[in-house]
Amino acid sequence: MTVLTDRDRLGGDELRKLERIRQAALKSFATKGAAGTSLRSVAADAGVSLGLVQHHFETKAGLIKAVDDYVMSVVIAVVAQPVTVPHAKDSIADMGSRVTTLLLEHPDVVDYFGRALIDGSQLGITIWDTLSAFGTARWTARKEAGEARDDIDVTWAALNSLVLALGTLIVREHIERQIPGAFTSPEQLDRWQKSVNTLLREGLFPQPRADEA
Repeated sequence: MTVLTDRDRLGGDELRKLERIRQAALKSFATKGAAGTSLRSVAADAGVSLGLVQHHFETKAGLIKAVDDYVMSVVIAVVAQPVTVPHAKDSIADMGSRVTTLLLEHPDVVDYFGRALIDGSQLGITIWDTLSAFGTARWTARKEAGEARDDIDVTWAALNSLVLALGTLIVREHIERQIPGAFTSPEQLDRWQKSVNTLLREGLFPQPRADEA
């Protein structure tokens, strides 16, 4: 069975076919689920023979693993990398930009791991735990650097941020009924990111004046 890390052994045309198979499987798994997807339908969508799919992946389980590995690599590459900006407010905006990039450049990945989170599959568990650990470490660093309140609960700070981001991506079709235009339009993405940034940085209620505190 071919694995996607064995790229050096494949010619350019074969590699392109392999990636078409993976992309076709990713899209079908995201919309129909693995149970509703056959190797034959993936082959048809990718424009290759069923035999070629079986040659590279052998079984549906092999194809699912290849797609899962790819999705995990994309999520880690785009989202779960160290934040290099120096200040907490900038790092919040930076993370928002990463989530937006993931949605715009990899919409099928977003749909697939959204289904995985809802279904409770191993991929969904791994993505959630990875991003949760990353977020907890990030909020802990902010707290230790004095950029967040001393009384902040870093676990829930990370979980709330994660729910805001992933929850919005998963239910974006419902959100679009409440906003003018597509959620993925530049105007609406900017509106969403500004709203989340304000929520995380400042909260939604006015701060009491000194004489009211």
